[in-house]
Amino acid sequence: MSESRVVIIGGGFAGLHAARALTATGHEVTIIDRHAYTTFQPLLYQVASGGLNPGDVTYSLRRWASNDSSHLASFRRATVTGIDFDNKQVIVSRGKPVSYDKLVITAGVGANYFGIPGAAENTKLIYTRGQALEVRDIIFTGLELMAAQGDPNKRFTAVVVGGGPTGVETAGALAEMKTQALPVLYPETTVDTFHVVLVEMSDRLLSPFDRRLQRYTHRELSRIGVDVRLNTAVKEVFPDHVELADGGTLDSDIVIWASGVAAHRAVSDWGLPQGRGGRVLVDNTQQVIGRPGVYAAGDVCLCEENPVPQLAQPAIQQGQLVARNIINAEKALPLEEFSYIDKGTMATIGRNAAVVQLPNGIKLTGFAAWAMWVAVHLMTLLGGRNRITAMINMLVRYFAWPKSAAGIIGDFADSPATLAAREDD
Repeated sequence: MSESRVVIIGGGFAGLHAARALTATGHEVTIIDRHAYTTFQPLLYQVASGGLNPGDVTYSLRRWASNDSSHLASFRRATVTGIDFDNKQVIVSRGKPVSYDKLVITAGVGANYFGIPGAAENTKLIYTRGQALEVRDIIFTGLELMAAQGDPNKRFTAVVVGGGPTGVETAGALAEMKTQALPVLYPETTVDTFHVVLVEMSDRLLSPFDRRLQRYTHRELSRIGVDVRLNTAVKEVFPDHVELADGGTLDSDIVIWASGVAAHRAVSDWGLPQGRGGRVLVDNTQQVIGRPGVYAAGDVCLCEENPVPQLAQPAIQQGQLVARNIINAEKALPLEEFSYIDKGTMATIGRNAAVVQLPNGIKLTGFAAWAMWVAVHLMTLLGGRNRITAMINMLVRYFAWPKSAAGIIGDFADSPATLAAREDD
């Protein structure tokens, strides 16, 4: 006999951990997601730079549901178009509305462009599998065109906006391709023909990290060929260049936006209270303010009294707390308040270079930090096959470097600059 029916919007870290705990206690759970798979976002930059296959970092949500031994999990692939709170139904783009007793919002986030003109139209993201593949194809297309043209005055410029972990990891992966793989794989070009720029509006990279780790990150990125621009704000983005707030400009073949996140625009149609960045407002128990029986967890939500970092661990812990509080509410027990247990933060810079900051004060850099980063990310992947294939691809890339940098490539794709040039013809 199952307990209450729980519908979870979003199949990410928070949603899956909440679902796992709820089905284990006899709850019928339905996950609704617009994608047929869950994505391990921390490794998407590896897909974008050709290091991993997209299948290495994605896992079928239907397979997840079928693996549930309780047979209480189900999946609906659809886009949520609205929520009928009076009748307790989620309105979806495919099929009949999905009824619930308890509702959990774990829809994740997208980009926050901060109102910068042209940013939404002329930049690329690395939040989904499709976006990562598009970035990868544009970059490899640019390299192939340079090799074919053989023009020493022509260069491909990738601008990465945002000095957080995603920006640092993306810029580092592209710079390694520039300095080590380019001379081997594209002998028709030179190192100077691939320019990687990292733009950060503040005076430091990786702001949550210790100052020593920030300086190490800056040095390592510069060493492998990243043009790091601190105290540099973006004023406007065009198809072929970026205008900076200080009056300067940067030519660009691709601009990768990794600066801030916001709730998906569709969330504003769901009748939920929203705060900074459109994120759903919750109290300390992860209940949505003003919506009894509705919870939220992960990046999509914001507790203004107790903000937490937008990382995987807070999302996992919030998802687990939501499950416990749904059970507590059914048993008329007091609800728990969320208290984040910091298990440390890490970011990789490049081959054999990373930073790790643990809550006990230990700080690691170099190979030791990089090895820990690899181990943690492989263990966190869903599915044994994903862990094995990702490990094999990482090992091949490590020992066959730099030739392995072009081992996984895709179709030809147009950059915003190329499309703009075509429109001018």
